[in-house]
Amino acid sequence: MKNIMRCLSVFLLLFTLTGCVSKPLKTEKIRDLDFTVVDKLSVPDEFQDLIEKNKHNPFRLTYADNGELYVAEGYGAQLKTGYSVEVTELYETENTVCIHTNLMGPEKGEKTKDITTYPYVVVKLKYIDKNVVFD
Repeated sequence: MKNIMRCLSVFLLLFTLTGCVSKPLKTEKIRDLDFTVVDKLSVPDEFQDLIEKNKHNPFRLTYADNGELYVAEGYGAQLKTGYSVEVTELYETENTVCIHTNLMGPEKGEKTKDITTYPYVVVKLKYIDKNVVFD
């Protein structure tokens, strides 16, 4: 009986030590990507409509059109003017396109108004068939 229990224990131990092995996502930068910050008038209408529907809350959106990839990130409602969004990094890895943005507040001493704004940025780059990761 003790031998059966030992064998069963060894089997259970080996069974729990084996499992699924996932391939780690490679996040090492291959290269920086060339991009253009797009003004509202140059954003495709369908994508602009999607942004307008989502602008009240933080959002992260992508859109592909005619060989171009559009990436947008918004920070939701801000209760006064003077906010902007800057792109600090946009690069490609083996598996992804990574973008990092920052919300920039009004400059010290800048005159602001108590008007709700919805700061976001839209960038355009050549289409890459990879998932976009927002940092």
